[in-house]
Amino acid sequence: MKTRAVILSLALLVTLPLFARDKKDVIVMRNGDRMTCEIKGLSEGVLSVKLSYVDGTIGVQWSAVARLESNQLFLVRTENGTVYTGRLSIAGTQGKQPAEVRVSSTAGKEVVISQPEVVKVDPTAESVRQRFNGAINTGVLYSKGNESTQYNVSSQLQYVRERWSSQAGFNSSFASSSGATHTTRNQVDLNTIRLLRWNNWFYAGIASFLQSSVQGINSQSSIGGGIGRFLWNRNQSSFYVLGGLAWQNTNYKPYAVNQGTQNTASMLAAAELKVFKFKKTNLDISTFVFPEISEPGRVRTYANATYYIKIVGDLSWNFSFYGNWDNQPPATLSGSDYGTSSGLSWKFGNR
Repeated sequence: MKTRAVILSLALLVTLPLFARDKKDVIVMRNGDRMTCEIKGLSEGVLSVKLSYVDGTIGVQWSAVARLESNQLFLVRTENGTVYTGRLSIAGTQGKQPAEVRVSSTAGKEVVISQPEVVKVDPTAESVRQRFNGAINTGVLYSKGNESTQYNVSSQLQYVRERWSSQAGFNSSFASSSGATHTTRNQVDLNTIRLLRWNNWFYAGIASFLQSSVQGINSQSSIGGGIGRFLWNRNQSSFYVLGGLAWQNTNYKPYAVNQGTQNTASMLAAAELKVFKFKKTNLDISTFVFPEISEPGRVRTYANATYYIKIVGDLSWNFSFYGNWDNQPPATLSGSDYGTSSGLSWKFGNR
């Protein structure tokens, strides 16, 4: 029942309607095409816009935009990690020269940035709902031969501000087949990143909650924090690393010999890689490693990877991998639980 409640709550949360902004933004492409639209944001080298006569959003190649005019407020992130808040405009460009993006703040200050250096643009407003974006992924497999069923449901939700962002992720899998015990795995990940005064440096807090019947884990809580840095942050890819400390509390199944609840202190190492290709594919890989301090030599690892192939609009096909490992599990229990799935993905907000 608890798992069902979590799934239902997250489903309700991620389907909250986002308030629409005025479709008075104007963009002109390098080939002369002109559109009056609502700019939804820039991510992964794609400028997402909504037209009054088109159902859903369309993706425009950011490097192909020659002019832009908007009176809306945006959060603008650059390659070196600097973030600005203001209204966007591109006066125009000649030939293949990079355009200049102007960000005008409400205080009257103006910043000029080369177009290729702008890697992320998010709408911002007084309305909290307009600041959310995310995705929902599903995968189902059924075989009549051995009466086997497998499903995987995951979702991500992100809230973005000028100097910080928070993200929640949920992953749930279930597998059963005739004559075998069914297995379940549920994981919730929370993290918050806040930029430091130095370019591309940040500090972060993470929390992860895991249930795995394969590993005999009733519940495992991991809470930690540390300092990280974006090693690169471009329109085609981004990569960051994070190091710090964490605390873990693990409650095992009653049948685990001499095992009840374990509390351990550990170091924390994490990394996330994102690779984008305009209008085609996305790859997102994240890994968290916990080398135990209180139990030297023991290492626990979490990993998630999703590969998206765009179908149409905000709909994609996904191939995903999930896993968690413990190199010194309790006796009689498995040290790993991992799997793959494939299915449909729907992105919403500014992603």
